[in-house]
Amino acid sequence: MVRDKETKKPEKLNIEREYENKREKGKRMHTTTGRWKFGLALALIATFMWGLLPIALKSLLDGMDPYSITWYRFLSATIVLGLFLQSRNAIDLNRKPSKNTVILLSLAILGLCGNYVIYLNGLEYISPNTAQIVIQLAPAFLLVGGIFFFKEHFHQRQWIGYGILSIGLLLFFNERLEELFIEVGDYTTGVVLVVVAGVAWSTYALSSKQLLGTYTSSNIMLIIYAAGAIILLPLADIHSVLDLTGPQYVLLAFVSLNSLIAYGCFAEALNHLEASRVSTVLAITPLLTVIFIEIGVRIIPNFENEEPLNIISYIGAILVVAGSMTSSLARKPPQTETEKESLCIEGNLPE
Repeated sequence: MVRDKETKKPEKLNIEREYENKREKGKRMHTTTGRWKFGLALALIATFMWGLLPIALKSLLDGMDPYSITWYRFLSATIVLGLFLQSRNAIDLNRKPSKNTVILLSLAILGLCGNYVIYLNGLEYISPNTAQIVIQLAPAFLLVGGIFFFKEHFHQRQWIGYGILSIGLLLFFNERLEELFIEVGDYTTGVVLVVVAGVAWSTYALSSKQLLGTYTSSNIMLIIYAAGAIILLPLADIHSVLDLTGPQYVLLAFVSLNSLIAYGCFAEALNHLEASRVSTVLAITPLLTVIFIEIGVRIIPNFENEEPLNIISYIGAILVVAGSMTSSLARKPPQTETEKESLCIEGNLPE
């Protein structure tokens, strides 16, 4: 028995040593490579993929329910990310989690699961245009949550940015304000669900950022995807995939890999381009969704824009993007690897 205890001590010391090395690595200064063109290309790929995502999800809802779509997305992400991290020997889950870590992981898992599922439920009532504009509130919820729960400090220009965003939202809904606030119906239900999805995303982001002292951002995402797939399994109709058409199989493959590829491009872009510029590029995502829908109406047979926008709505969409850009540019750039990892957590954009 004594020998067993003695042999376990070095193993425990090795785990502790690895943990301390990881913490020291997180304190290292973060620098970019200077390959800004490559970084810009990666940021644009991520932006294009996230811009197309709500359109693809909306179309896929004709053949599958929100729980089944999300389950396939989480399962695919678990397999692909797991294999990728394993190939790089980057899976580091040996340290026994504390009670606080378990609570934070639970909040992060439920937050991202809720974000994915509730957003899809909202998409059943409103257009991808509207969903993409409304979900821009999620970073504002993250800002408020950081101030109230973690006493974080934010620049005045960030508040100005979110003020511009709020004005943009009012202009965007200029034709729907009465329907939204007075004639409460399906449209209001859809908007409220997307707002709740934004709150769920901010819960995920706030919790995950507190876990960075224990796990890397990629390991956190692996845990969330795997746990999410397990949680959603009883709610998903996994056999519904057999009834999909050929185009719907393509859509399912696209949405299953979309966020993972876009997230990977975003994280890699941070290595080559300043974070403020990467975030500024990502801020145009809602406009790309609007543009993609307008293009789809013109070139794809039977493709309909369920919610045509007037000129004031377009101005509102531009102001929403301008507000997001202002807030992004006001942020302090990451100085350490841990701060960069924190930004990667936020890079898993709300949906």
